[in-house]
Amino acid sequence: MQTEKMSWLSVNPMMRLQALPTIHKSLLCASVLLIGAAVLWPSSQQFSPQRVPLQLDVDSILSQPVTTVMAPAIMAPSFVQTIAPGDTLSALFSRAGVDQQTMYKVLEADLDVLALDTLMPGNRISFWLDDQGNLSKLELHFNAARQVVFSRYPEGGYEVKEINLPGDWQDRIISGSIHGSFYRSAEKVGLSAAEIQRIEMLLKDKLNFARDLRAGDSFSVLLNDQFVAGESTGVSRILGVSLNMGRHHVTAFQNSDGNFYDENGQSLVRAFQRLPLLKKYRISSAFNRHRHHPVTGRTSPHNGTDFATPVGTKVVTTGDGVVTRVTNHPYAGKYVVIEHDSKYTTRYLHLSKALVHKGQRVSRGQVIALSGATGRITGPHLHYEFHINGHPVNPMTAKIPMAGHLSAQDKRTFEKLVAMRKRVMNLG
Repeated sequence: MQTEKMSWLSVNPMMRLQALPTIHKSLLCASVLLIGAAVLWPSSQQFSPQRVPLQLDVDSILSQPVTTVMAPAIMAPSFVQTIAPGDTLSALFSRAGVDQQTMYKVLEADLDVLALDTLMPGNRISFWLDDQGNLSKLELHFNAARQVVFSRYPEGGYEVKEINLPGDWQDRIISGSIHGSFYRSAEKVGLSAAEIQRIEMLLKDKLNFARDLRAGDSFSVLLNDQFVAGESTGVSRILGVSLNMGRHHVTAFQNSDGNFYDENGQSLVRAFQRLPLLKKYRISSAFNRHRHHPVTGRTSPHNGTDFATPVGTKVVTTGDGVVTRVTNHPYAGKYVVIEHDSKYTTRYLHLSKALVHKGQRVSRGQVIALSGATGRITGPHLHYEFHINGHPVNPMTAKIPMAGHLSAQDKRTFEKLVAMRKRVMNLG
Protein backbone atom coordinates (compact mmCIF):
# COMPACT_ATOMS: atom_id res chain seq x y z
CA MET A 1 0.00 0.00 0.00
CA GLN A 2 2.82 2.33 0.83
CA THR A 3 4.44 1.48 -2.44
CA GLU A 4 1.33 2.38 -4.44
CA LYS A 5 1.09 5.76 -2.66
CA MET A 6 4.70 6.62 -3.45
CA SER A 7 4.17 5.56 -7.01
CA TRP A 8 1.12 7.87 -7.32
CA LEU A 9 3.01 10.89 -6.02
CA SER A 10 5.85 10.37 -8.39
CA VAL A 11 3.77 10.37 -11.57
CA ASN A 12 3.51 13.42 -13.91
CA PRO A 13 1.49 16.25 -12.21
CA MET A 14 -0.56 16.84 -15.36
CA MET A 15 -1.54 13.18 -15.48
CA ARG A 16 -2.59 13.34 -11.85
CA LEU A 17 -4.71 16.42 -12.52
CA GLN A 18 -6.42 14.73 -15.39
CA ALA A 19 -7.11 11.65 -13.23
CA LEU A 20 -9.01 13.63 -10.59
CA PRO A 21 -12.80 13.50 -10.57
CA THR A 22 -14.58 16.49 -12.17
CA ILE A 23 -15.85 17.89 -8.86
CA HIS A 24 -12.33 17.82 -7.47
CA LYS A 25 -11.03 19.69 -10.51
CA SER A 26 -13.63 22.44 -10.01
CA LEU A 27 -12.79 22.77 -6.31
CA LEU A 28 -9.09 23.01 -7.11
CA CYS A 29 -9.57 25.81 -9.75
CA ALA A 30 -11.79 27.80 -7.36
CA SER A 31 -9.15 27.53 -4.65
CA VAL A 32 -6.48 28.87 -7.00
CA LEU A 33 -8.67 31.85 -7.96
CA LEU A 34 -9.40 32.69 -4.32
CA ILE A 35 -5.70 32.57 -3.39
CA GLY A 36 -4.84 34.85 -6.34
CA ALA A 37 -7.54 37.36 -5.39
CA ALA A 38 -6.33 37.40 -1.81
CA VAL A 39 -2.79 38.20 -2.99
CA LEU A 40 -3.93 41.07 -5.21
CA TRP A 41 -6.53 42.54 -2.81
CA PRO A 42 -5.37 45.96 -1.41
CA SER A 43 -4.20 45.78 2.18
CA SER A 44 -4.67 48.34 4.97
CA GLN A 45 -0.92 49.10 4.91
CA GLN A 46 0.20 52.65 4.19
CA PHE A 47 1.20 53.47 0.61
CA SER A 48 4.82 54.32 -0.02
CA PRO A 49 5.63 57.96 -0.86
CA GLN A 50 5.98 56.91 -4.50
CA ARG A 51 2.41 55.62 -4.69
CA VAL A 52 -0.24 58.25 -3.93
CA PRO A 53 -3.86 57.02 -4.15
CA LEU A 54 -6.24 59.28 -6.08
CA GLN A 55 -10.01 59.19 -6.03
CA LEU A 56 -11.53 60.03 -9.42
CA ASP A 57 -15.13 61.11 -9.67
CA VAL A 58 -15.58 59.87 -13.22
CA ASP A 59 -19.26 60.84 -13.46
CA SER A 60 -18.47 64.40 -12.41
CA ILE A 61 -15.63 64.70 -14.94
CA LEU A 62 -17.71 63.39 -17.80
CA SER A 63 -20.61 65.70 -16.98
CA GLN A 64 -18.49 68.89 -17.19
CA PRO A 65 -18.78 70.83 -20.49
CA VAL A 66 -15.66 70.95 -22.68
CA THR A 67 -14.38 74.54 -23.14
CA THR A 68 -12.35 75.34 -26.26
CA VAL A 69 -10.09 78.43 -26.04
CA MET A 70 -10.23 80.29 -29.36
CA ALA A 71 -7.69 82.87 -30.54
CA PRO A 72 -9.22 86.33 -31.03
CA ALA A 73 -10.41 86.78 -34.60
CA ILE A 74 -8.56 89.32 -36.72
CA MET A 75 -11.09 91.28 -38.71
CA ALA A 76 -10.26 91.50 -42.39
CA PRO A 77 -10.33 94.94 -44.03
CA SER A 78 -13.57 95.98 -45.69
CA PHE A 79 -11.82 97.30 -48.80
CA VAL A 80 -8.28 96.87 -50.13
CA GLN A 81 -6.84 98.59 -53.18
CA THR A 82 -3.40 98.51 -54.80
CA ILE A 83 -2.66 102.01 -56.05
CA ALA A 84 -2.71 102.28 -59.83
CA PRO A 85 -1.60 105.18 -62.05
CA GLY A 86 -4.31 107.83 -62.14
CA ASP A 87 -5.86 106.93 -58.79
CA THR A 88 -6.88 109.89 -56.62
CA LEU A 89 -7.38 109.95 -52.87
CA SER A 90 -11.01 111.04 -53.14
CA ALA A 91 -11.76 108.24 -55.61
CA LEU A 92 -10.16 105.63 -53.32
CA PHE A 93 -12.21 106.78 -50.33
CA SER A 94 -15.36 106.81 -52.46
CA ARG A 95 -14.78 103.23 -53.65
CA ALA A 96 -14.33 102.17 -50.03
CA GLY A 97 -17.65 103.77 -49.08
CA VAL A 98 -16.05 106.48 -46.94
CA ASP A 99 -17.38 110.04 -47.21
CA GLN A 100 -15.32 113.13 -47.95
CA GLN A 101 -15.80 114.56 -44.46
CA THR A 102 -14.05 111.51 -42.98
CA MET A 103 -11.32 111.77 -45.61
CA TYR A 104 -10.56 115.31 -44.44
CA LYS A 105 -10.39 114.14 -40.83
CA VAL A 106 -7.77 111.60 -41.92
CA LEU A 107 -5.89 114.28 -43.85
CA GLU A 108 -5.93 116.43 -40.72
CA ALA A 109 -4.32 113.63 -38.73
CA ASP A 110 -1.78 113.14 -41.54
CA LEU A 111 -0.48 116.70 -41.19
CA ASP A 112 2.48 115.58 -39.06
CA VAL A 113 3.43 112.72 -41.40
CA LEU A 114 2.11 113.66 -44.89
CA ALA A 115 2.06 109.97 -45.79
CA LEU A 116 -1.06 110.10 -47.97
CA ASP A 117 0.69 112.52 -50.31
CA THR A 118 3.47 110.00 -50.93
CA LEU A 119 1.34 107.07 -52.10
CA MET A 120 2.70 105.64 -55.33
CA PRO A 121 1.50 103.02 -57.83
CA GLY A 122 2.11 99.61 -56.29
CA ASN A 123 1.48 100.78 -52.72
CA ARG A 124 -1.57 99.37 -50.94
CA ILE A 125 -4.37 101.09 -49.01
CA SER A 126 -6.77 99.17 -46.72
CA PHE A 127 -9.99 100.40 -45.07
CA TRP A 128 -11.73 98.92 -42.02
CA LEU A 129 -15.40 99.93 -41.52
CA ASP A 130 -17.45 99.22 -38.39
CA ASP A 131 -21.06 97.96 -38.26
CA GLN A 132 -22.35 101.52 -38.77
CA GLY A 133 -20.18 102.01 -41.86
CA ASN A 134 -17.77 104.39 -40.13
CA LEU A 135 -14.04 104.25 -40.89
CA SER A 136 -12.41 102.70 -37.83
CA LYS A 137 -8.94 102.09 -39.28
CA LEU A 138 -6.92 102.92 -42.38
CA GLU A 139 -3.59 101.37 -43.29
CA LEU A 140 -1.09 102.53 -45.92
CA HIS A 141 1.34 99.77 -46.94
CA PHE A 142 4.39 101.24 -48.66
CA ASN A 143 6.57 98.13 -48.39
CA ALA A 144 7.30 95.30 -45.96
CA ALA A 145 9.32 97.66 -43.76
CA ARG A 146 7.03 100.70 -43.66
CA GLN A 147 3.33 101.11 -42.95
CA VAL A 148 1.29 104.04 -41.68
CA VAL A 149 -1.88 103.33 -39.66
CA PHE A 150 -4.75 105.71 -38.85
CA SER A 151 -7.03 104.69 -35.97
CA ARG A 152 -10.22 106.47 -34.93
CA TYR A 153 -10.48 108.04 -31.49
CA PRO A 154 -13.63 107.10 -29.51
CA GLU A 155 -14.81 110.72 -29.64
CA GLY A 156 -13.95 111.11 -33.33
CA GLY A 157 -10.86 112.19 -35.25
CA TYR A 158 -7.90 109.97 -36.01
CA GLU A 159 -4.53 109.07 -34.57
CA VAL A 160 -1.64 108.30 -36.91
CA LYS A 161 1.26 105.92 -36.25
CA GLU A 162 4.24 105.06 -38.42
CA ILE A 163 5.54 101.48 -38.39
CA ASN A 164 9.16 101.21 -39.52
CA LEU A 165 10.92 97.84 -39.33
CA PRO A 166 14.73 97.77 -39.49
CA GLY A 167 14.84 94.60 -41.58
CA ASP A 168 18.01 92.89 -42.77
CA TRP A 169 20.50 94.43 -45.17
CA GLN A 170 22.51 92.63 -47.84
CA ASP A 171 25.30 93.97 -50.04
CA ARG A 172 25.05 93.88 -53.82
CA ILE A 173 27.55 95.00 -56.47
CA ILE A 174 26.56 96.40 -59.86
CA SER A 175 29.28 97.03 -62.46
CA GLY A 176 29.22 98.13 -66.06
CA SER A 177 30.89 100.02 -68.88
CA ILE A 178 30.00 103.30 -70.52
CA HIS A 179 28.25 102.93 -73.86
CA GLY A 180 26.39 106.14 -74.61
CA SER A 181 25.35 108.24 -71.61
CA PHE A 182 26.09 107.29 -68.00
CA TYR A 183 22.35 107.23 -67.27
CA ARG A 184 21.58 104.70 -70.02
CA SER A 185 24.63 102.60 -69.20
CA ALA A 186 23.77 102.45 -65.49
CA GLU A 187 20.10 101.78 -66.20
CA LYS A 188 21.03 98.88 -68.49
CA VAL A 189 22.89 97.02 -65.69
CA GLY A 190 20.07 97.44 -63.16
CA LEU A 191 20.46 100.75 -61.33
CA SER A 192 17.18 102.59 -60.70
CA ALA A 193 16.52 106.17 -61.79
CA ALA A 194 16.69 107.31 -58.15
CA GLU A 195 20.03 105.56 -57.60
CA ILE A 196 21.51 107.07 -60.77
CA GLN A 197 20.32 110.51 -59.70
CA ARG A 198 21.97 110.07 -56.28
CA ILE A 199 25.28 109.15 -57.90
CA GLU A 200 25.15 112.15 -60.21
CA MET A 201 24.36 114.42 -57.26
CA LEU A 202 27.23 113.00 -55.21
CA LEU A 203 29.82 113.42 -57.95
CA LYS A 204 28.52 116.56 -59.67
CA ASP A 205 31.46 118.62 -58.37
CA LYS A 206 33.99 115.93 -59.35
CA LEU A 207 33.14 115.45 -63.03
CA ASN A 208 30.84 116.43 -65.84
CA PHE A 209 28.88 113.26 -66.69
CA ALA A 210 28.05 114.47 -70.20
CA ARG A 211 31.58 115.59 -71.13
CA ASP A 212 34.15 113.64 -69.10
CA LEU A 213 33.04 110.03 -69.63
CA ARG A 214 34.11 108.08 -72.72
CA ALA A 215 33.03 104.78 -74.26
CA GLY A 216 34.78 101.93 -72.46
CA ASP A 217 35.11 103.74 -69.12
CA SER A 218 33.87 101.54 -66.29
CA PHE A 219 31.92 102.01 -63.09
CA SER A 220 31.12 99.95 -60.00
CA VAL A 221 28.48 100.58 -57.33
CA LEU A 222 28.20 98.89 -53.92
CA LEU A 223 24.56 98.81 -52.79
CA ASN A 224 22.93 97.73 -49.54
CA ASP A 225 19.42 96.29 -50.02
CA GLN A 226 16.75 95.95 -47.32
CA PHE A 227 14.78 92.73 -46.71
CA VAL A 228 12.02 91.93 -44.20
CA ALA A 229 11.29 88.24 -43.59
CA GLY A 230 13.12 87.45 -46.83
CA GLU A 231 11.04 89.91 -48.85
CA SER A 232 12.77 92.80 -50.60
CA THR A 233 11.34 96.18 -49.62
CA GLY A 234 12.77 97.90 -52.69
CA VAL A 235 14.80 100.21 -50.44
CA SER A 236 18.52 100.39 -51.10
CA ARG A 237 21.45 102.46 -49.88
CA ILE A 238 24.56 103.40 -51.83
CA LEU A 239 27.72 102.49 -49.90
CA GLY A 240 30.36 103.09 -52.53
CA VAL A 241 30.83 104.33 -56.11
CA SER A 242 33.84 104.24 -58.40
CA LEU A 243 34.19 105.56 -61.95
CA ASN A 244 37.37 104.57 -63.78
CA MET A 245 38.41 106.78 -66.69
CA GLY A 246 41.78 105.48 -67.82
CA ARG A 247 44.36 106.81 -65.41
CA HIS A 248 41.81 108.97 -63.63
CA HIS A 249 39.16 107.68 -61.29
CA VAL A 250 36.51 109.26 -59.07
CA THR A 251 35.16 107.65 -55.89
CA ALA A 252 32.51 108.20 -53.25
CA PHE A 253 32.06 106.20 -50.05
CA GLN A 254 29.47 106.52 -47.31
CA ASN A 255 31.05 106.86 -43.88
CA SER A 256 29.62 105.50 -40.62
CA ASP A 257 28.22 109.00 -39.96
CA GLY A 258 25.99 108.58 -43.02
CA ASN A 259 27.80 111.21 -45.08
CA PHE A 260 29.76 110.70 -48.31
CA TYR A 261 33.45 111.38 -48.79
CA ASP A 262 35.99 110.64 -51.48
CA GLU A 263 38.67 108.10 -50.63
CA ASN A 264 40.84 110.91 -49.20
CA GLY A 265 38.19 111.88 -46.65
CA GLN A 266 36.99 115.06 -48.38
CA SER A 267 33.25 115.59 -48.06
CA LEU A 268 31.16 115.23 -51.22
CA VAL A 269 28.09 116.77 -49.58
CA ARG A 270 28.32 120.47 -48.93
CA ALA A 271 27.70 121.50 -45.35
CA PHE A 272 24.10 122.36 -44.43
CA GLN A 273 23.06 125.69 -43.01
CA ARG A 274 20.80 125.75 -39.96
CA LEU A 275 18.21 128.29 -41.05
CA PRO A 276 15.98 128.10 -44.14
CA LEU A 277 15.87 131.91 -44.28
CA LEU A 278 18.17 134.71 -45.35
CA LYS A 279 18.07 136.24 -41.88
CA LYS A 280 16.93 135.27 -38.39
CA TYR A 281 13.27 135.34 -37.45
CA ARG A 282 11.60 134.60 -34.12
CA ILE A 283 10.80 130.95 -33.49
CA SER A 284 7.07 130.88 -32.77
CA SER A 285 6.85 127.13 -32.12
CA ALA A 286 9.85 124.88 -31.47
CA PHE A 287 10.29 121.21 -32.35
CA ASN A 288 8.39 119.17 -29.75
CA ARG A 289 7.36 115.50 -29.91
CA HIS A 290 4.74 116.02 -27.15
CA ARG A 291 3.23 119.38 -28.07
CA HIS A 292 -0.29 120.37 -26.97
CA HIS A 293 -1.82 121.31 -30.31
CA PRO A 294 -3.22 124.88 -30.27
CA VAL A 295 -6.11 124.01 -32.64
CA THR A 296 -7.16 120.44 -31.85
CA GLY A 297 -6.26 120.54 -28.15
CA ARG A 298 -4.73 117.04 -28.36
CA THR A 299 -1.17 116.08 -27.58
CA SER A 300 0.51 115.51 -30.93
CA PRO A 301 4.09 115.85 -32.17
CA HIS A 302 5.32 119.08 -33.72
CA ASN A 303 7.88 117.67 -36.12
CA GLY A 304 9.43 120.93 -37.20
CA THR A 305 10.32 124.48 -36.25
CA ASP A 306 7.98 127.40 -36.95
CA PHE A 307 9.42 130.81 -37.83
CA ALA A 308 7.18 133.89 -37.50
CA THR A 309 7.72 135.22 -41.01
CA PRO A 310 5.54 137.78 -42.83
CA VAL A 311 3.82 136.51 -45.98
CA GLY A 312 6.21 136.72 -48.94
CA THR A 313 9.46 136.14 -46.98
CA LYS A 314 12.11 134.40 -49.10
CA VAL A 315 12.68 130.74 -48.13
CA VAL A 316 15.98 129.04 -49.01
CA THR A 317 17.00 125.39 -49.13
CA THR A 318 19.43 124.48 -46.38
CA GLY A 319 21.47 122.10 -48.54
CA ASP A 320 22.10 120.83 -52.05
CA GLY A 321 19.45 118.43 -53.29
CA VAL A 322 16.64 117.54 -55.65
CA VAL A 323 13.06 118.76 -55.34
CA THR A 324 10.86 115.69 -54.94
CA ARG A 325 7.48 117.28 -54.19
CA VAL A 326 5.67 120.57 -54.77
CA THR A 327 2.01 120.28 -53.82
CA ASN A 328 -1.00 121.67 -51.97
CA HIS A 329 -2.47 120.12 -48.85
CA PRO A 330 -5.67 121.19 -47.06
CA TYR A 331 -3.84 121.42 -43.73
CA ALA A 332 -0.12 121.71 -44.61
CA GLY A 333 -0.88 124.28 -47.30
CA LYS A 334 1.47 124.65 -50.24
CA TYR A 335 4.72 122.85 -49.43
CA VAL A 336 8.04 121.74 -50.93
CA VAL A 337 10.11 118.63 -50.17
CA ILE A 338 13.83 118.35 -51.02
CA GLU A 339 15.94 115.20 -50.82
CA HIS A 340 19.62 115.89 -50.19
CA ASP A 341 20.75 112.27 -50.53
CA SER A 342 19.50 108.92 -49.30
CA LYS A 343 19.80 110.09 -45.69
CA TYR A 344 18.58 113.71 -45.44
CA THR A 345 15.26 115.32 -46.41
CA THR A 346 13.87 118.80 -45.69
CA ARG A 347 10.27 120.10 -45.84
CA TYR A 348 8.96 123.66 -46.13
CA LEU A 349 5.23 124.14 -45.29
CA HIS A 350 2.50 126.84 -45.45
CA LEU A 351 4.08 128.63 -48.41
CA SER A 352 2.39 131.31 -50.46
CA LYS A 353 4.35 130.45 -53.60
CA ALA A 354 6.82 127.78 -54.75
CA LEU A 355 9.67 128.93 -56.99
CA VAL A 356 10.93 125.44 -57.94
CA HIS A 357 9.44 122.39 -59.63
CA LYS A 358 9.62 118.65 -59.04
CA GLY A 359 12.88 117.13 -60.29
CA GLN A 360 14.80 120.41 -60.14
CA ARG A 361 18.29 120.38 -58.61
CA VAL A 362 18.91 123.08 -56.04
CA SER A 363 21.95 124.37 -54.19
CA ARG A 364 22.35 125.37 -50.56
CA GLY A 365 21.09 128.91 -49.99
CA GLN A 366 19.01 129.00 -53.19
CA VAL A 367 15.61 130.71 -52.86
CA ILE A 368 12.97 128.02 -53.40
CA ALA A 369 9.72 129.65 -52.20
CA LEU A 370 7.94 132.50 -50.43
CA SER A 371 6.48 131.96 -46.99
CA GLY A 372 2.75 132.34 -46.47
CA ALA A 373 -0.32 131.48 -44.45
CA THR A 374 -1.79 128.53 -46.37
CA GLY A 375 -3.32 125.45 -44.76
CA ARG A 376 -4.48 125.18 -41.15
CA ILE A 377 -2.54 127.75 -39.14
CA THR A 378 -3.06 130.36 -36.44
CA GLY A 379 -0.98 132.98 -38.26
CA PRO A 380 1.59 133.49 -41.05
CA HIS A 381 4.75 131.45 -40.54
CA LEU A 382 7.19 129.01 -42.14
CA HIS A 383 7.14 125.42 -40.85
CA TYR A 384 10.53 123.80 -41.51
CA GLU A 385 11.35 120.09 -41.01
CA PHE A 386 14.63 118.18 -41.15
CA HIS A 387 14.48 114.36 -41.52
CA ILE A 388 17.33 111.89 -41.04
CA ASN A 389 16.67 108.41 -42.44
CA GLY A 390 12.97 109.18 -42.61
CA HIS A 391 12.63 110.39 -39.02
CA PRO A 392 12.08 114.06 -38.09
CA VAL A 393 14.71 115.65 -35.83
CA ASN A 394 15.10 119.07 -34.26
CA PRO A 395 16.72 121.08 -37.08
CA MET A 396 18.13 123.61 -34.60
CA THR A 397 20.08 121.06 -32.53
CA ALA A 398 20.45 117.87 -34.61
CA LYS A 399 23.90 116.68 -35.61
CA ILE A 400 23.96 117.39 -39.34
CA PRO A 401 26.89 117.84 -41.76
CA MET A 402 28.40 121.20 -40.94
CA ALA A 403 32.04 120.55 -41.90
CA GLY A 404 33.73 119.68 -45.20
CA HIS A 405 36.24 117.05 -44.07
CA LEU A 406 36.93 114.38 -41.45
CA SER A 407 39.10 114.85 -38.40
CA ALA A 408 42.43 112.99 -38.28
CA GLN A 409 41.07 110.26 -36.00
CA ASP A 410 37.87 109.80 -38.00
CA LYS A 411 39.88 109.76 -41.22
CA ARG A 412 41.95 106.76 -40.05
CA THR A 413 38.77 104.81 -39.32
CA PHE A 414 37.31 105.86 -42.66
CA GLU A 415 40.42 104.72 -44.55
CA LYS A 416 40.00 101.20 -43.11
CA LEU A 417 36.35 101.23 -44.20
CA VAL A 418 37.31 102.34 -47.72
CA ALA A 419 39.98 99.62 -48.00
CA MET A 420 37.45 96.95 -47.03
CA ARG A 421 34.83 98.22 -49.49
CA LYS A 422 37.38 98.45 -52.28
CA ARG A 423 38.19 94.79 -51.77
CA VAL A 424 34.49 93.94 -51.86
CA MET A 425 34.09 95.95 -55.06
CA ASN A 426 37.26 94.39 -56.47
CA LEU A 427 38.82 97.79 -56.86
CA GLY A 428 41.87 97.43 -54.66
